[in-house]
Amino acid sequence: MERRRLKIAIVGPAHPYRGGLASIMETMAREFQSRGYDVDILTFTLQYPSLLFPGKSQTVDTPAPKDLRIRRRLSTINPFSWWSVGRELRKAEPDIVLMKYWTPFMAPCFGTIARLARNNGHTRIICQIDNVEPHEHHLTDKMFNRYYLSSVDGFIYMSEQVHGELKAYTSAPALFSPHPMFEHFGTRRHRTEACNALGIDPDMRYALFFGLIRDYKGLDTLLEAWAKFRRQGHKLLIAGEFYASRDKYINLIKSLKLESDVVLHDHFIPDGEVGNYFSSADCVVLPYKTATQSGVTQIAYNFRTPIIVTDVGGLSEIVPDGRVGYVVDSSADGVLSGLERIYAKGRIEEFTLNMEEERKRFSWAAMCDKIEELYDIIRS
Repeated sequence: MERRRLKIAIVGPAHPYRGGLASIMETMAREFQSRGYDVDILTFTLQYPSLLFPGKSQTVDTPAPKDLRIRRRLSTINPFSWWSVGRELRKAEPDIVLMKYWTPFMAPCFGTIARLARNNGHTRIICQIDNVEPHEHHLTDKMFNRYYLSSVDGFIYMSEQVHGELKAYTSAPALFSPHPMFEHFGTRRHRTEACNALGIDPDMRYALFFGLIRDYKGLDTLLEAWAKFRRQGHKLLIAGEFYASRDKYINLIKSLKLESDVVLHDHFIPDGEVGNYFSSADCVVLPYKTATQSGVTQIAYNFRTPIIVTDVGGLSEIVPDGRVGYVVDSSADGVLSGLERIYAKGRIEEFTLNMEEERKRFSWAAMCDKIEELYDIIRS
C-alpha cells in the first residue's frame, strides 16, 4: 500500500551553520523530499553563544541551498523562541518532528519544543541521537538529558553504546540504523591532483587525522605513536580546527621532534576541500579516547580510504577489523600497531577494494526507511 504524503518538520542545524550535523539534516530532508513528502527545516538564529564555542566561526557565507525550505527561528539561549517554534509546530500539526540530539546543552530548547508540538495529539517526536552522555561532562548533563529524552516518542540510534545509555532514561521505542556515508563531498580524486590542490608533496605517503581537534579525540596519542612509527617518505597529515589548546599540541609536536614529520592544516575544512584530504591519504586514523560513532569513518567510506580506529564506543561496529582497516587499543602502542600493519605490503590496496562492498551498508535511504518504520510503530 502506498504511503500517504507525510509532513515532516526537521529541527536542528542547517545552513548557514557548518559541519557534519548540518549536512546530515539537509541530506535527510532531500531524501524525504525525493519520496514526495512535505519537509521544512527549522534551524538556529544562534546555536552556541560565543562563550561556549571554541572555534572561529559557526557559519558559512555560501548561498542557502535552493532546493530546501530552511527557516532560522531558534536561539538556544532565548526561551521565547522555543515557545514560539513549539506553538507553531503544535498548530501546523506535522506528522513528524525530527530532531538531532548530540549534546545536553540542546535539551532545554529541544525538550520545550517537543513538549509543545506533541501536545496537539497528532505530531510524533523522533530523535536521531548521536550521543546520550557527552564526551566532556558537566553537572547538568543528566538533568538536561532527562528533560529532553522523556519528551521523545521514538529514537534512531547509531551505536549499541548509545542504545545502552538511552535505556537508563527512557523506554521509548528505538531502532538501529548505522550512520550513512557523506556522499555530498564527491568522489575520490587522483592522488597527485589532490596533493597538489593541498600544496603537499605527492611523493610522500600520508596518514590522515581529520576533523575538529578536541582532547577526547586522542591526537596526543597519535603523535606519540607517530614518533615511534616515524618512517622515511611518510608524514602525518592533520586537518581540522582546534577546539582545544593549540599550544598543547604544538608543544607536543616539538617535544617529540616531529616538526618535519607532521603537516598541520589547522583550520576549518570547507566541504569543497574535504575530498582532497581523503584522496591524498593512504589511511585515516581515529585514535579516540571516547566515542559513540564518528562521521569521519563515513567520509572515509565515501572515499574508500582505509581506517584505523580505537576500540571505544561503537567505532568497532562500523569498521570490521582486518577487512577495511584495524581496530586497535587506545594506547600509543595500540595505534602504532595499527599503523605498522596497515602499511604492510598490499594491505591498503586490499582494504580499499573491500570498502566497495562494505560501504553499501551506509545509505541515506536506509536511514530514512528506519525513520518511517519507527513512525509506524509510535503512531499506532
